[in-house]
Amino acid sequence: MRHEKSARLVELARHLAATTYGLTLDEMAEKLDVKRRTIERMRDQLVMMYPDLEEISDPPTKRWRLPKGLDSFTLAPTSEEMAALSTGQKQLERSNPQAADALARLETKMLSALKSNVKRRMATDIEALMQAEAIAVQPGPRASVDKDVLQVLRDALLALKQVRVHYSGGSGGPRQRDLIPYGILFGGEAYLIAREAHTDEAIAPRMWRIDRISQPLMLDLPGGAPEGFELQAYSERSFGVYQEDTVNVCLRVFPDFADEASRWVFHPQQSLERLEDGALLVRLHGGGLNELAWSLFRWGGKLEILEPPALKRAMANALDLASTMIKP
Repeated sequence: MRHEKSARLVELARHLAATTYGLTLDEMAEKLDVKRRTIERMRDQLVMMYPDLEEISDPPTKRWRLPKGLDSFTLAPTSEEMAALSTGQKQLERSNPQAADALARLETKMLSALKSNVKRRMATDIEALMQAEAIAVQPGPRASVDKDVLQVLRDALLALKQVRVHYSGGSGGPRQRDLIPYGILFGGEAYLIAREAHTDEAIAPRMWRIDRISQPLMLDLPGGAPEGFELQAYSERSFGVYQEDTVNVCLRVFPDFADEASRWVFHPQQSLERLEDGALLVRLHGGGLNELAWSLFRWGGKLEILEPPALKRAMANALDLASTMIKP
């Protein structure tokens, strides 16, 4: 128990060292998932442990931070954290190779900062953890993304600049387009979310497949998403990456499979309702009904689609298409 309390104190100290503007007591309590009174006691203990703990007045509340950071011993990663970093890097190798490379470089930097005896001690644990976990290969083909293309797009996003690309979409060969990047979405394929530079800011951005982009060039012209645009909120409007008008969806999971479904996330903003007969209603709001229909194949015999009719039609079309893959 004493070791656990010490570990929580160190965890809180790390949070306070990582923040620029400081944390309120409520924010500390939320990060550690403890009650307000508990975090007050922990704060008092940190005051004794770290004399440089800074109290910042932010009416009507106060914030605390450790502006000088922590020593290398306190910040040393654990074997579990290093194994998780390696696992994350491997998971991204196919879907986001640039991010995978960045994680690999981060892993190298972290290991190089450790003393040799610590690295030797951790190596065995990391190997054991990696052998105990496997990464399932995502089924189905996916488009290959050029890492150099992705790098230019990311540079333009970070610099808030426009980008000129050649885009192969449809007949007629690649066409030159000047785009204002908003963000990048990774799904079955990687998409650049952007609008054409000559269009009005009020026009919704389009999705451009990155595997169809060539010869990207960052322009010395201002870009960036408009104020208020949030990529996460944009992506959550739909199931998968395809954007369309959002609708209300209601699925009824049969009683025998309700417990299983309650542990699944069909959509980040879903709501669940258990019925008297033991069935489970799953309600969500979004677009991309074709992708949702295909994803529901794994739930065949376990649920029924109640709303909307458009999703029922999408499922019927998916079944018809699937039947063409099997010859009599």
